[in-house]
Amino acid sequence: MARNARQAKILEIIADQEIETQEELCAELAAQGMQVTQATVSRDIKDLRLFKVKGTQKRFRYASLREQEGGVSEKLRALFQACVVRIAPVGNLIVVKTLPGSGANAGVVIDGLAYTEVVGSIAGDDTVLLICETPESGKTVADRLSALVGA
Repeated sequence: MARNARQAKILEIIADQEIETQEELCAELAAQGMQVTQATVSRDIKDLRLFKVKGTQKRFRYASLREQEGGVSEKLRALFQACVVRIAPVGNLIVVKTLPGSGANAGVVIDGLAYTEVVGSIAGDDTVLLICETPESGKTVADRLSALVGA
């Protein structure tokens, strides 16, 4: 099975079902006629930049950052709004404080926005550090992120 087709099928599966583990994803792919190893699924998860969010039927489920016109999906916008506590521009740096354990998820959303002014980012447990080109671009990005969270 071609990598692109398999990855498209993974995105389709996680959009339709709550998949909590790589083993569940392998089983669902197998049920749809795609025999894959757990190692292949692990690489696909990394390539697709999937992350886990709280599920409704299961404790956690895989989610994907799917960009739409105007930014990120409403689901990810809601996740970002729920986990961001404060956004503070400091020169060309931006510190995004999140709820404990939410730094990586916020980082995925920010990276998915693909702001050209951001030259790098680092996500921790409850903080995301963004590095912008100039102090002016730092302020601009901070303002855009604040608008995204409705602050």
